[in-house]
Amino acid sequence: MADTRDEPLVLGIETSCDETGVGVVRGTTLLADAVASSVDEHARFGGVVPEVASRAHLEAMVPTIQRALKDAGVSAKDLDGIAVTAGPGLAGALLVGVSAAKAYAYALGKPLYGVNHLASHICVDQLEHGALPEPTMALLVSGGHSSLLLSTDITSDVRPLGATIDDAAGEAFDKIARVLNLGFPGGPVIDRYAREGDPDAIAFPRGLTGPRDPAYDFSFSGLKTSVARWIEAKRAAGEEVPVRDVAASFQEAVVDVLTRKAVRACKDEGVDHLMIGGGVAANTRLRAMAQERCERAGIRLRVPRPKLCTDNGAMVAALGAEMVARNRAASDLGLSADSSLPVTEPHVPGAHAHSHDHDHVHEVSKDNLYS
Repeated sequence: MADTRDEPLVLGIETSCDETGVGVVRGTTLLADAVASSVDEHARFGGVVPEVASRAHLEAMVPTIQRALKDAGVSAKDLDGIAVTAGPGLAGALLVGVSAAKAYAYALGKPLYGVNHLASHICVDQLEHGALPEPTMALLVSGGHSSLLLSTDITSDVRPLGATIDDAAGEAFDKIARVLNLGFPGGPVIDRYAREGDPDAIAFPRGLTGPRDPAYDFSFSGLKTSVARWIEAKRAAGEEVPVRDVAASFQEAVVDVLTRKAVRACKDEGVDHLMIGGGVAANTRLRAMAQERCERAGIRLRVPRPKLCTDNGAMVAALGAEMVARNRAASDLGLSADSSLPVTEPHVPGAHAHSHDHDHVHEVSKDNLYS
């Protein structure tokens, strides 16, 4: 086994939504992936409540960091850097993670790297399948994002080819699950019901797939409305809704569009690798259809295991380690959370921050941060 001790040891913090994720990575080797989820606290509201998420991150932060360091068998003082999601995401939730990362970096005297959530979702695949090919085509699908991205250098060059113009794929799953009274979050439960249903039972529309439509953009709002109206019509007529067939037919419509456009983008750009990430990448039908279509097109498919597809600290640490390895500029302590950070900025170097913000950093007790 290769000696990895000279590779960068980085702790990553992810708080863009409702998961407090802390990962520890050495180079491209995952040492720890600790997660504290607040999903149960949001379930009764049928969706993520930003204030609830922020408070949950605040409570979970220090214990989750301590757990990750313990699981990794490393000391905080041995770290080569602290990476944190600077955006995009929920502003309040991001702020908790960024504030914690700045405090740890300051107290430990370690470089700070504010990184992009979407670029992190791409980079996490290195922990499972080794270094990313350059270029790599990435299809990112989650509750907040549906994007086709082309990366020639994950630390500095990520180009958006297409994105959702309305609902993200994961958001559509949540909404249809709610209409079917299946609970929240919708992705896993729709996937489960769909396995026992007929994907060809109902011909739901495929958004933005006409000859005049944008080649790489996505739209799931019309599909969501079509499914909801079909269900309402059945109920109004006093008929039983075939939940499994609805789930399977809806899921097939989403997955068909996602994989069709991703494979088309690979062909058009001459890229022979497709990476799929984000929470919806855990969907079993998406994985199966992507594999089938990629094999037919001569494209190599890379999909991380489901736990690494959902939001986690490992992906942030992975991108942070890559920043260190490639000598990218660290962020300074004026780093801000940016809820709309564009994917074209894989990280936020110090030049983007204001040096006078250092004046506002207060002394932090190291005893409270790490043991």
